[in-house]
Amino acid sequence: MAEDLPDLVAGRHARILELARRTGSVSVEALATALEVTPQTIRRDLNQLAKQAMLSRVHGGAVVTSGVDNLDREARRQVAADAKAAIGIAAAALVPDGASLFINIGTTTEAIARALVQHRHLLVVTNNLNVADILGGVPTIEVVVAGGRVRASDRAVVGALAMDFLRGFKLDYALIGASAIDGEGTLLDFDMDEVRVSQTIIEQARTVILATDQTKFGRPAPVRIAEIDVVDHLVTDRLLHPGIAAACATGQVKITQTDA
Repeated sequence: MAEDLPDLVAGRHARILELARRTGSVSVEALATALEVTPQTIRRDLNQLAKQAMLSRVHGGAVVTSGVDNLDREARRQVAADAKAAIGIAAAALVPDGASLFINIGTTTEAIARALVQHRHLLVVTNNLNVADILGGVPTIEVVVAGGRVRASDRAVVGALAMDFLRGFKLDYALIGASAIDGEGTLLDFDMDEVRVSQTIIEQARTVILATDQTKFGRPAPVRIAEIDVVDHLVTDRLLHPGIAAACATGQVKITQTDA
């Protein structure tokens, strides 16, 4: 087929990488339309690029990342932005007025914060300065920020000081994100300091709500946070990964799918 000629394949691959780097992720259907080839051809292209470690495959498309490096914050913010907004609204709906909660670092947890602004009488403890900016001016929400080293790339407060601070609380909810969930249901991330803070937040919460979009399912990352059975409620756009769905069933994790 003409679309499989070497020069055309190389040009298509370059275009796919250009689009992926611009937005952080690409879908099979959108690429097939944009490049005027079949979805089967795009799936083959994405698989080849994944083998070359240029992209990481996720259900329905691919994301720009490797197993050891995450996207920068602006690229992460653009990936699945509409899905994250819907997830944020659904996760916020699980939090009653008058609750106390942790919110950790991440663009999805920031979407939750934006959906919490109408809540009343919340106590929010966070290591995410972006969350503090979103909620700090809401008169019915008290915001407490962890002390410690501020990571310049995303304004996360991490390190031993932050962990010691967070251990001073025992709160109703932890609203957390994760950079990746492998096929067996292990929550993963890219930064050891961030993982330790997330583990502390999980330990100090009575109920753990994990908010993540489907691009994180089956994705690699090097540092283990926990198994999914520490989570009480998973909020996502759609859970189509059979291994993760099975792990949730085994761990008795309640699931909310915003696209279901």
